Amino acid sequence: MKFAAALSLLASATAFTAPKATTRSSVVMQESKADLEAIAAKCNPIVNYFDPMSLADADFWGQGNEATIGFLRQSEIKHGRIAMAAFVGYIVQSNVVFPWAQTLAGAPHPSPDLSPEQQWDAIPVGAKWQIFFVISMLELWDECGGGEMPHYMAGRQPGKYPPFNLFRDNVHFVLDLFDPFGFHKNMSAEKKEAGLIKEINNGRLAQLGIFGFLCADTIPGSVPALSGIAIPYSGDPMVPFEGQFSYF
Repeated sequence: MKFAAALSLLASATAFTAPKATTRSSVVMQESKADLEAIAAKCNPIVNYFDPMSLADADFWGQGNEATIGFLRQSEIKHGRIAMAAFVGYIVQSNVVFPWAQTLAGAPHPSPDLSPEQQWDAIPVGAKWQIFFVISMLELWDECGGGEMPHYMAGRQPGKYPPFNLFRDNVHFVLDLFDPFGFHKNMSAEKKEAGLIKEINNGRLAQLGIFGFLCADTIPGSVPALSGIAIPYSGDPMVPFEGQFSYF
């Protein structure tokens, strides 16, 4: 019942937010190329603004330049957060794993003696589908704005994940992903802006870091600084269901 209720909430949230995309003239946009240039100068005054493909001048899906910039900013912040989680996760699971059983049958988690890529390959396909399902639901909730926020291409602050108010009120209690304990409610605008710059920089560094790990494991000698700790991996880390499932 709760699963059905959650799916119905996603449908209702989508229906609730859809009209906002059709009234673009009434939506206040706050994203421009000048904003990107200002953020770039604060993130790295040496490199400064860098857009060799002129993406900031594009018009994705005919939604307008400001909407496109909102998409680009959301994309970078999201990928940075994923990379930070991946980088930390790579280090942690290279050293420790959960002590309890991974499956109802009692199978343990893959050994930390394996590389993280090998650990992923050793996870049952059912567990992988569960992980991707949860990620998909979180993505849908983000796209729907949680039923109360505009889309990030239509005025929402890039990177601000919608709260789970609708889910809490109709299914069961769950903490928000963004500021779950309310620590940032009284934070000054200056501190929030400084935190955003740090997050962007850390996210960019984490993207380089996680791909450094992947390259060191799959291409011997490609990252000399990691040659002493890299564990050779012959698979393809970009094929999540390698050997278990294929779309082709």
